[in-house]
Amino acid sequence: MNQLAGVNNIRNNDYISAFGKHLRSIRNAKGLTMEKLAQTAGMEYSQISDIELGKINTTISTIHALAKALEVKPKDLFDF
Repeated sequence: MNQLAGVNNIRNNDYISAFGKHLRSIRNAKGLTMEKLAQTAGMEYSQISDIELGKINTTISTIHALAKALEVKPKDLFDF
């Protein structure tokens, strides 16, 4: 069996989309633009956009950077 086949089967697009929407709501509540969040987190604007739109399944390291930039705990990004 191809190892990558298993990875594709566990991708949950609904959860990825919900995470992105929740990230956007936290960012908006903090009064930050995507540009400002990207700058503060040391990321590209396009990456923030892709996460918020549910286009990409982000990494743990990215979640850590986002939480730090938003001044929240990483677990708060999953409270949706």
